[in-house]
Amino acid sequence: MMKRYLDDELKQLNINILKMAAMVEEAIHRSVEALRKQDKKEALSVIKNDQKIDDMEVAIEEEVIDLFALFQPLACDLRFITTGMHINTELERIADLTVNISQRVLDLADQPLVKPVNDIDKLANQAKVMVKNSIDSFVNRDQELAKEVIFSDKESNRLRTSIIRELIDDYMMKDSSSIPKAVPLLLVARDLERICDHAASIAEDVIYMIQAKVIKHHRELL
Repeated sequence: MMKRYLDDELKQLNINILKMAAMVEEAIHRSVEALRKQDKKEALSVIKNDQKIDDMEVAIEEEVIDLFALFQPLACDLRFITTGMHINTELERIADLTVNISQRVLDLADQPLVKPVNDIDKLANQAKVMVKNSIDSFVNRDQELAKEVIFSDKESNRLRTSIIRELIDDYMMKDSSSIPKAVPLLLVARDLERICDHAASIAEDVIYMIQAKVIKHHRELL
């Protein structure tokens, strides 16, 4: 009987993590759209909506604490719960980064962008795909997809470096008056790459959940 109750609670935890992931994925999309369209209203909406994600994080955290207290789970159930707890934290950090991006939109509002954001769009798409795939790997217990997320983090680093180098070399160094408009875009690139890092961390947790093998800081073990 106790095992059945635990299974029901684990299913609910899974559902709640999926709900939070959907909210975070939407926040990534909306924050980048706000930048591309210089939509101040949309940026403010993303910032305001972050409270809902924070509330969801707290609710999932309390759910996890209750699972530990009531059921004292063992082995694979324990790994699932601890992985869910870590994913909850990573998703909340990603949401905070979408708030940062939205704040940059407000910084740039009412003035032309210093450069097109096509390359930033590429990095944003990379971030969205990595977050989605990391969550899918968790839901489907798919270690190959988790590995794909981890390996793709190199491309996000490359895109970020390329964007920052262009902003510095082609704009900031050549025309100091462009600095106030270039710096927010530089910070957006940094925040998007950090979103990719958090997605890779989720994927590392999935590998741990499936294999009981810690690869954080030791990706050569893959």
